[in-house]
Amino acid sequence: MLKKYLLVFLVSMVPLIELRGGVPIAVGIGLPYFKALIVCIIGNMLPVPIIYFFARKVLLWGCDKKYIGKFFTYCIEKGERGGQKLKARAGRNGLFIALLLFVGIPLPGTGAWTGTLAASFLNMGIKSTSLAVSLGVVLAGIIMGVVSMTGVHVLGL
Repeated sequence: MLKKYLLVFLVSMVPLIELRGGVPIAVGIGLPYFKALIVCIIGNMLPVPIIYFFARKVLLWGCDKKYIGKFFTYCIEKGERGGQKLKARAGRNGLFIALLLFVGIPLPGTGAWTGTLAASFLNMGIKSTSLAVSLGVVLAGIIMGVVSMTGVHVLGL
């Protein structure tokens, strides 16, 4: 049982997959939803402070490197574009809600990693970023749980 929880914890930490992959896996392997959701949230949130404080610095450092430069430049551009989209849609005052929804609505390219990176480019502040991303991750977990459990019941699994 511990191995299953460790699996969903680690999957929830992976960029682009995050909790959006961890919750369906947990439901699929028969873990209790609420316990698994907590494990997935912790796994998804663990990298947030590291991303906020260090990702931009590492990405800027790697932009001019031979083998990693293109990928790092892509990540910086994605973070800047994401930040600018959030800012344009929400204005400065609605940025918290926009970030929460950006992270919380499980679509490709959204999530805690991208949202935190975008917030760091906007200098949103670690407290506001952490709270908005945390609430967004919880929202995404609930949505993914409902979708996963509905899919399991529809498929008769």
